[in-house]
Amino acid sequence: MPQSKNRNLFAGRKLIIATKHNKELVISPILTKKLAVECFINKNLDTDSLGTFTGEIERLDDVLETARKKCLMAMKISNCDMAVASEGSFGPHPTLGFINANDEILLFIDKKNDLEIVIRERSFKTNFNGQEIKSVEQLNIFATKAQFPSHGLIIRKAYGDNSEIIKGIIDSNVLKKSFESLKNKYGSVYIETDMRAMFNPTRMKVIKKAAQKLVDKITSFCPQCYTPGFGITNANAGLPCSLCSFPTRTILSYEYKCIKCQYKEDKKYPHNKTTEEPTFCDNCNP
Repeated sequence: MPQSKNRNLFAGRKLIIATKHNKELVISPILTKKLAVECFINKNLDTDSLGTFTGEIERLDDVLETARKKCLMAMKISNCDMAVASEGSFGPHPTLGFINANDEILLFIDKKNDLEIVIRERSFKTNFNGQEIKSVEQLNIFATKAQFPSHGLIIRKAYGDNSEIIKGIIDSNVLKKSFESLKNKYGSVYIETDMRAMFNPTRMKVIKKAAQKLVDKITSFCPQCYTPGFGITNANAGLPCSLCSFPTRTILSYEYKCIKCQYKEDKKYPHNKTTEEPTFCDNCNP
Protein backbone atom coordinates (compact mmCIF):
# COMPACT_ATOMS: atom_id res chain seq x y z
CA MET A 1 0.00 0.00 0.00
CA PRO A 2 1.45 3.43 -0.91
CA GLN A 3 2.83 5.32 2.04
CA SER A 4 1.89 8.90 2.88
CA LYS A 5 4.03 11.55 1.24
CA ASN A 6 3.85 13.61 4.41
CA ARG A 7 5.19 10.86 6.65
CA ASN A 8 8.83 11.30 7.70
CA LEU A 9 10.38 7.84 7.62
CA PHE A 10 13.57 9.03 9.23
CA ALA A 11 12.65 11.49 12.01
CA GLY A 12 14.19 10.70 15.38
CA ARG A 13 16.25 7.78 14.09
CA LYS A 14 20.01 7.40 14.32
CA LEU A 15 22.12 7.65 11.19
CA ILE A 16 25.81 6.81 11.10
CA ILE A 17 28.10 8.73 8.78
CA ALA A 18 30.67 6.20 7.62
CA THR A 19 33.87 8.22 7.72
CA LYS A 20 37.18 8.60 9.53
CA HIS A 21 38.12 11.78 7.65
CA ASN A 22 35.80 14.34 9.31
CA LYS A 23 33.21 14.36 6.51
CA GLU A 24 30.52 14.52 9.17
CA LEU A 25 31.39 18.20 9.63
CA VAL A 26 29.62 19.07 6.37
CA ILE A 27 27.23 16.12 5.98
CA SER A 28 25.72 15.98 9.47
CA PRO A 29 24.22 19.52 9.67
CA ILE A 30 22.40 19.06 6.34
CA LEU A 31 20.98 15.62 7.13
CA THR A 32 20.05 16.61 10.68
CA LYS A 33 18.12 19.65 9.49
CA LYS A 34 16.39 18.11 6.48
CA LEU A 35 15.67 14.59 7.72
CA ALA A 36 15.40 15.22 11.48
CA VAL A 37 17.83 12.37 12.15
CA GLU A 38 20.48 11.98 14.84
CA CYS A 39 23.83 11.74 13.06
CA PHE A 40 26.89 10.18 14.65
CA ILE A 41 30.22 8.59 13.77
CA ASN A 42 32.08 5.58 15.11
CA LYS A 43 35.77 6.18 15.74
CA ASN A 44 36.44 2.45 15.51
CA LEU A 45 35.38 2.43 11.87
CA ASP A 46 38.38 2.00 9.57
CA THR A 47 37.24 2.99 6.08
CA ASP A 48 40.87 2.95 4.94
CA SER A 49 40.68 -0.85 5.03
CA LEU A 50 38.69 -0.58 1.79
CA GLY A 51 41.41 1.42 0.05
CA THR A 52 43.51 4.56 0.42
CA PHE A 53 44.15 7.45 -1.95
CA THR A 54 47.88 7.00 -1.51
CA GLY A 55 47.83 3.36 -2.55
CA GLU A 56 49.13 1.52 0.52
CA ILE A 57 45.82 -0.34 0.45
CA GLU A 58 44.40 -0.90 -3.02
CA ARG A 59 40.72 -0.15 -3.56
CA LEU A 60 39.37 -3.36 -5.08
CA ASP A 61 35.83 -2.19 -5.88
CA ASP A 62 34.35 0.68 -7.85
CA VAL A 63 33.32 3.85 -6.01
CA LEU A 64 29.67 2.88 -5.52
CA GLU A 65 30.44 -0.59 -4.17
CA THR A 66 33.10 0.89 -1.89
CA ALA A 67 30.60 3.40 -0.51
CA ARG A 68 28.11 0.57 -0.03
CA LYS A 69 30.65 -1.48 1.91
CA LYS A 70 31.42 1.55 4.08
CA CYS A 71 27.72 1.90 4.96
CA LEU A 72 27.28 -1.79 5.71
CA MET A 73 30.47 -1.92 7.79
CA ALA A 74 29.44 1.17 9.77
CA MET A 75 25.93 -0.11 10.44
CA LYS A 76 27.22 -3.50 11.56
CA ILE A 77 29.73 -2.25 14.13
CA SER A 78 27.32 0.42 15.40
CA ASN A 79 24.11 -1.61 15.53
CA CYS A 80 22.40 0.98 13.35
CA ASP A 81 20.09 0.50 10.35
CA MET A 82 20.73 3.76 8.53
CA ALA A 83 23.98 5.12 7.08
CA VAL A 84 25.57 7.54 4.64
CA ALA A 85 28.97 7.19 3.01
CA SER A 86 30.89 9.09 0.36
CA GLU A 87 33.62 7.93 -1.97
CA GLY A 88 35.66 10.22 -4.17
CA SER A 89 37.87 9.80 -7.19
CA PHE A 90 40.15 12.27 -8.92
CA GLY A 91 41.68 12.59 -12.35
CA PRO A 92 41.15 13.98 -15.85
CA HIS A 93 37.57 14.85 -16.74
CA PRO A 94 36.09 12.12 -19.01
CA THR A 95 35.33 14.56 -21.84
CA LEU A 96 37.68 17.45 -21.02
CA GLY A 97 40.78 15.42 -20.34
CA PHE A 98 43.08 18.40 -19.82
CA ILE A 99 41.15 19.47 -16.71
CA ASN A 100 41.21 17.53 -13.44
CA ALA A 101 37.91 16.82 -11.73
CA ASN A 102 36.62 15.62 -8.36
CA ASP A 103 33.93 12.95 -8.72
CA GLU A 104 32.00 12.23 -5.51
CA ILE A 105 29.48 9.47 -4.88
CA LEU A 106 27.23 9.86 -1.85
CA LEU A 107 25.15 6.86 -0.81
CA PHE A 108 22.28 6.64 1.70
CA ILE A 109 21.10 3.24 2.95
CA ASP A 110 18.04 2.67 5.14
CA LYS A 111 17.76 -1.04 5.95
CA LYS A 112 14.49 -0.63 7.82
CA ASN A 113 12.70 0.69 4.75
CA ASP A 114 14.83 -1.17 2.19
CA LEU A 115 16.07 2.04 0.57
CA GLU A 116 19.31 2.78 -1.23
CA ILE A 117 19.62 6.27 -2.67
CA VAL A 118 22.71 7.51 -4.47
CA ILE A 119 23.80 10.78 -6.03
CA ARG A 120 26.88 11.89 -7.91
CA GLU A 121 28.53 15.29 -7.81
CA ARG A 122 31.33 16.16 -10.22
CA SER A 123 33.33 19.35 -9.84
CA PHE A 124 36.21 21.02 -11.68
CA LYS A 125 37.08 22.75 -8.42
CA THR A 126 39.95 20.60 -7.19
CA ASN A 127 43.62 21.12 -6.42
CA PHE A 128 44.41 17.50 -7.32
CA ASN A 129 48.00 17.39 -8.57
CA GLY A 130 51.38 15.76 -8.16
CA GLN A 131 54.90 16.15 -9.49
CA GLU A 132 58.51 15.09 -9.08
CA ILE A 133 60.61 17.88 -7.58
CA LYS A 134 64.30 18.40 -6.99
CA SER A 135 64.57 21.91 -5.56
CA VAL A 136 63.16 24.14 -2.84
CA GLU A 137 61.99 26.52 -5.57
CA GLN A 138 59.91 23.76 -7.19
CA LEU A 139 58.62 22.80 -3.76
CA ASN A 140 57.42 26.33 -3.02
CA ILE A 141 55.79 26.75 -6.43
CA PHE A 142 53.88 23.50 -6.07
CA ALA A 143 52.84 24.30 -2.48
CA THR A 144 51.47 27.70 -3.48
CA LYS A 145 49.53 26.26 -6.40
CA ALA A 146 48.11 23.53 -4.13
CA GLN A 147 46.84 26.16 -1.64
CA PHE A 148 49.20 25.01 1.11
CA PRO A 149 48.98 25.23 4.13
CA SER A 150 45.17 25.37 4.15
CA HIS A 151 45.34 22.23 2.01
CA GLY A 152 47.55 19.34 3.08
CA LEU A 153 50.40 17.83 1.09
CA ILE A 154 52.03 14.41 0.81
CA ILE A 155 55.68 13.69 0.12
CA ARG A 156 57.03 10.31 -0.86
CA LYS A 157 60.20 8.76 -2.24
CA ALA A 158 58.82 8.47 -5.79
CA TYR A 159 55.52 8.30 -7.64
CA GLY A 160 53.62 5.18 -6.60
CA ASP A 161 56.27 4.19 -4.05
CA ASN A 162 54.84 3.63 -0.56
CA SER A 163 58.06 2.63 1.17
CA GLU A 164 58.61 6.15 2.54
CA ILE A 165 55.62 8.45 2.63
CA ILE A 166 54.70 11.45 4.80
CA LYS A 167 51.03 12.46 4.79
CA GLY A 168 48.93 15.30 6.11
CA ILE A 169 51.61 17.98 5.94
CA ILE A 170 50.12 21.37 6.87
CA ASP A 171 53.17 23.02 8.46
CA SER A 172 55.90 24.81 6.49
CA ASN A 173 58.72 23.51 8.68
CA VAL A 174 57.49 19.92 8.38
CA LEU A 175 57.21 20.33 4.62
CA LYS A 176 60.75 21.64 4.30
CA LYS A 177 62.27 19.01 6.60
CA SER A 178 60.39 16.19 4.88
CA PHE A 179 61.56 17.37 1.48
CA GLU A 180 65.18 17.74 2.56
CA SER A 181 65.23 14.35 4.28
CA LEU A 182 63.98 12.41 1.25
CA LYS A 183 65.88 14.51 -1.30
CA ASN A 184 69.17 13.88 0.51
CA LYS A 185 68.50 10.15 0.25
CA TYR A 186 67.18 9.90 -3.29
CA GLY A 187 68.03 13.11 -5.14
CA SER A 188 64.38 13.96 -5.80
CA VAL A 189 60.97 13.42 -4.22
CA TYR A 190 57.39 13.15 -5.37
CA ILE A 191 54.96 15.68 -3.93
CA GLU A 192 51.20 15.47 -4.23
CA THR A 193 48.04 16.97 -2.81
CA ASP A 194 46.46 15.19 0.15
CA MET A 195 42.95 14.42 -1.07
CA ARG A 196 41.59 13.15 2.25
CA ALA A 197 38.65 15.36 3.19
CA MET A 198 40.06 16.64 6.49
CA PHE A 199 43.15 17.94 4.67
CA ASN A 200 41.32 19.32 1.64
CA PRO A 201 38.77 22.12 2.18
CA THR A 202 38.09 22.30 -1.56
CA ARG A 203 37.00 18.67 -1.62
CA MET A 204 35.01 19.20 1.57
CA LYS A 205 32.95 21.86 -0.25
CA VAL A 206 32.16 19.38 -3.01
CA ILE A 207 31.04 16.82 -0.39
CA LYS A 208 28.83 19.48 1.20
CA LYS A 209 27.22 20.21 -2.15
CA ALA A 210 26.74 16.47 -2.67
CA ALA A 211 25.07 16.16 0.74
CA GLN A 212 22.55 18.85 -0.20
CA LYS A 213 21.91 17.07 -3.48
CA LEU A 214 21.37 13.82 -1.57
CA VAL A 215 18.77 15.20 0.84
CA ASP A 216 16.97 16.85 -2.07
CA LYS A 217 16.68 13.43 -3.69
CA ILE A 218 15.72 11.68 -0.44
CA THR A 219 12.92 14.20 0.07
CA SER A 220 11.70 13.84 -3.51
CA PHE A 221 8.78 11.39 -3.58
CA CYS A 222 7.48 9.13 -6.30
CA PRO A 223 4.13 10.55 -7.57
CA GLN A 224 2.69 7.02 -7.66
CA CYS A 225 3.84 5.24 -4.47
CA TYR A 226 5.43 8.15 -2.54
CA THR A 227 8.71 6.30 -1.98
CA PRO A 228 11.62 8.68 -1.26
CA GLY A 229 14.42 8.98 -3.79
CA PHE A 230 12.50 9.87 -6.95
CA GLY A 231 15.30 11.29 -9.05
CA ILE A 232 16.97 11.66 -12.41
CA THR A 233 18.17 8.39 -13.93
CA ASN A 234 18.82 9.53 -17.50
CA ALA A 235 19.35 12.69 -19.52
CA ASN A 236 17.95 12.82 -23.05
CA ALA A 237 19.62 15.14 -25.56
CA GLY A 238 17.80 16.58 -28.55
CA LEU A 239 16.68 20.15 -27.78
CA PRO A 240 15.81 21.51 -31.25
CA CYS A 241 17.79 24.28 -32.90
CA SER A 242 15.92 27.58 -33.03
CA LEU A 243 16.99 28.08 -36.68
CA CYS A 244 16.73 24.67 -38.41
CA SER A 245 14.86 22.61 -35.79
CA PHE A 246 17.59 19.94 -36.00
CA PRO A 247 18.05 18.05 -32.68
CA THR A 248 21.12 19.37 -30.82
CA ARG A 249 23.24 17.78 -28.11
CA THR A 250 21.62 19.99 -25.48
CA ILE A 251 19.38 18.25 -22.92
CA LEU A 252 15.75 18.04 -23.99
CA SER A 253 14.45 16.15 -20.97
CA TYR A 254 15.37 14.32 -17.80
CA GLU A 255 13.99 10.89 -17.03
CA TYR A 256 12.91 10.33 -13.42
CA LYS A 257 12.41 6.82 -12.04
CA CYS A 258 11.14 5.39 -8.78
CA ILE A 259 13.51 3.00 -7.03
CA LYS A 260 10.58 0.91 -5.78
CA CYS A 261 7.64 0.76 -8.22
CA GLN A 262 9.69 1.68 -11.32
CA TYR A 263 7.29 4.49 -12.24
CA LYS A 264 8.89 6.74 -14.87
CA GLU A 265 8.34 10.32 -15.80
CA ASP A 266 9.98 12.55 -18.42
CA LYS A 267 10.35 16.23 -17.58
CA LYS A 268 11.09 18.34 -20.62
CA TYR A 269 13.02 21.59 -20.84
CA PRO A 270 14.91 21.33 -17.54
CA HIS A 271 16.84 24.51 -18.32
CA ASN A 272 13.68 26.50 -19.02
CA LYS A 273 14.27 26.86 -22.75
CA THR A 274 12.52 25.12 -25.64
CA THR A 275 15.16 25.70 -28.34
CA GLU A 276 18.95 25.95 -28.59
CA GLU A 277 21.05 28.62 -30.26
CA PRO A 278 22.37 27.74 -33.76
CA THR A 279 25.91 28.17 -32.39
CA PHE A 280 25.47 24.84 -30.59
CA CYS A 281 23.81 23.03 -33.51
CA ASP A 282 25.87 20.45 -35.43
CA ASN A 283 23.77 21.10 -38.52
CA CYS A 284 24.07 24.89 -38.55
CA ASN A 285 27.57 25.01 -37.09
CA PRO A 286 29.28 21.71 -38.03
